[in-house]
Amino acid sequence: MTANGYREGDVVYEARAISKRFGPIEACVDIDLRLRRGEITAIIGDNGAGKSTLIKMLTGAMHPDEGDLVLRGEPVRFHSPLEARLKGVEVVYQELGLAPNLDVTANIFLGREIKRRIGGFLPALDVKQMTELARKEVAGLDINIPAVSGVTVGRMSGGQRQCVAIARAVYWSSDVLFLDEPTAALGVRESEAVLRLVRHIRERGVAVVMISHAMPHVKDLADHVVVLKHGRKVADLRHEELSISQLVHLIVEGSAAQAA
Repeated sequence: MTANGYREGDVVYEARAISKRFGPIEACVDIDLRLRRGEITAIIGDNGAGKSTLIKMLTGAMHPDEGDLVLRGEPVRFHSPLEARLKGVEVVYQELGLAPNLDVTANIFLGREIKRRIGGFLPALDVKQMTELARKEVAGLDINIPAVSGVTVGRMSGGQRQCVAIARAVYWSSDVLFLDEPTAALGVRESEAVLRLVRHIRERGVAVVMISHAMPHVKDLADHVVVLKHGRKVADLRHEELSISQLVHLIVEGSAAQAA
């Protein structure tokens, strides 16, 4: 059982035959996808395979031209990424979207600040409560950062900033977390810290979706691998069914035939 009462392995989010076209270009065609609680799904493919378009449709940045999205068993149609976030679907892009001149607490609650009333009338930010909540979240995820207050994220390392962005998304996400190349541009040690955090999030019962070109990370982390090529899904397999060489062959050739 997850903390919110759902069973691990329950399908929380589905894409049913979704497609997206830009004039004559078929960016995604008839894609089915099932995301389960407590699982990491890796979506892989070469540049132009349709990964970004698929994620944008799933997170409210684009509307599918065809097909349906189903969240917790109910059809949904997101009109913006904010609407998706309010429904428990969060995404961390490579750009992170952090405010470098603010500390961890301010970044976690940016745009969703907790407020209190001074004297019952004058509104003010409840910095104490937000700081305490941020501290608990960071401690619960076992993130190694200098402090949640008083230190701007611009002074932190790339890996620490990535962890802060993920922690912010996890704090607000009850269901699904999308990670776009979470270890891109990170060194080995910092990548390991981020991957350890992703495993921890999976243990919370969140459905994690990772877009990555790092095949060793995919093989090590993913419970489920989806391969896209030219906007179409060419494989949908449990990760233990494939070796790294087979994953690479699927990306290049679009089939597992003749893979070593």
